[in-house]
Order: sequence, then C-alpha cells, then structure tokens
Amino acid sequence: MISRRASMLLLLAVTAIVAVVALLLPRIPQPLEYHDFADQRTFLGLPHIGDVVSNLAFAVTGLWGLVFLLRLKPEEIPRHFIDRRERWPYLFVFAGSLLTGIGSWYYHLHPDNTSLVWDRLPMTIAFMSLVAAVIAERISVQAGLWLLPILLLVGMDSVLQWFVSEVRDAGDLRFYAALQAYSVLVLVIALFMPQRYTRGSDLAVVAGLYALAKVLEILDDQIFAMGHIVSGHTMKHLAAAVAAFWILRMLQKRRPLPGLTSASPGP
Repeated sequence: MISRRASMLLLLAVTAIVAVVALLLPRIPQPLEYHDFADQRTFLGLPHIGDVVSNLAFAVTGLWGLVFLLRLKPEEIPRHFIDRRERWPYLFVFAGSLLTGIGSWYYHLHPDNTSLVWDRLPMTIAFMSLVAAVIAERISVQAGLWLLPILLLVGMDSVLQWFVSEVRDAGDLRFYAALQAYSVLVLVIALFMPQRYTRGSDLAVVAGLYALAKVLEILDDQIFAMGHIVSGHTMKHLAAAVAAFWILRMLQKRRPLPGLTSASPGP
C-alpha cells in the first residue's frame, strides 16, 4: 500500500503519460465497419435484437444504483460512506449507466456515427464519475468533488471532439480511447492506494470485467459464429453491465475500516 502523497504523484504521472501517448499516436479514425455488427436478427420489428435488448441490463443496474443511493436513510449513510458527499460521484456513475442503456438502445436500432454519439456520451459520464469517486475515497473527498464536473466535461468533450472530427472527414478517436484506458488504469492504481473501506479489491473485478467487455467486443463475429446464439457485442454489453452491478454490490456490502472518520484519509 502506498502513501496518500505517493498516490497523488502516481495519479498525476499516469495522467501525464496517457495524455502524452495520446498526442504522439497517429490519428485513429472510426472504422466504417464498426457499425456492421454480427447479430443482424430482427424480432418483433426490433433490428439487431441481441445488441438492442441487452442494453436493458445497463438501464436496470443504473436505476437500481440510483434507488439504493437516494433511499439511504441518514442513519444508514455512515455504514456505506464516511463522508455523505462521497455519494455524489456514484450518483453520476449510475445515472451514466441508466443513460447508457437508453443511448445504446437508440444507437443499435440505427447504428451510425451520429447515433453513436448518444451511446458514448453517457458512457463517459460513468467512466469519469468513477475516476472522481476513486479520487474522493482514496486521496481527498474535496479533490474528488472538485474534479467531478471537470472530468465530466473532459469526458463528454472527448466524444464531441471525435464526432466533429468525423464530420470534417478527419476522424480521430485518440482522445476518447485514451480516456477509456485512463479510467481502467485509475481502477488498477486504486488497489494500491490507502483504503478507507472494506471490499476495496472489488475494483479489480470491475477493471477485469471491463477488460473482458473490450475483448468480447473485438470477437463479435467469432463468438456469434459459434452457434449463432449470442454475439460478442451482446456479451460485451452484459459484461459491462455486470461491472456496473459490481460497483453497486461493493457499495451495498462495504463498511468503513475501523478507526476512520471523514477527516482520516486512511493508512
């Protein structure tokens, strides 16, 4: 376990490295074949049925998380959050999950770059809010809350920047892809930061599930070819939704470590 000061320096270093690598990489356009998903089946008038319906998992998990956080009674909050303000980033995490379910549903009905914006925008809300939550819990509540709106704006800007670049026939995914990689790196780094709660290792499961989701996305056609039952992209949705559920499960089950208060950053 590294110190709080070392955690801040490591996070700053990783942020700088990811930013520099993204700038040095050549421009990455959105492949046109990205929208040609393996599962082209139609059911009850719904095209791409597997990829469309699987988004319900995001919406259900997001709504479930919001209900859990908003229905916590004042006397229950200390069992899950040392500082009640720590709920704010997680509210945006689950709002992002709920909106991802809606946005991705819309995108998969008519997949193209324009509808893809509404899939990616809410995903960045969830990613960046989770980064803010980690900073609030592992480094400083005040810093995490201060960075939350900044991270949200940076995340949404990455999607808009990509879309504008596509409109100008100069598609560039570097910024958006870098933020996705950065979010996973922050989760991994958090495992070595001072902890204030039990179940800190759950973040490793979340990072692993997200990595699995990316692999399943890449293997969309190959997985669907194995019996034409379910596609890799559909399974990607489910894996990512389980990651969101695992965050909710962590919040429900965790407890503050003994001897810690809102003023105590942890070991």
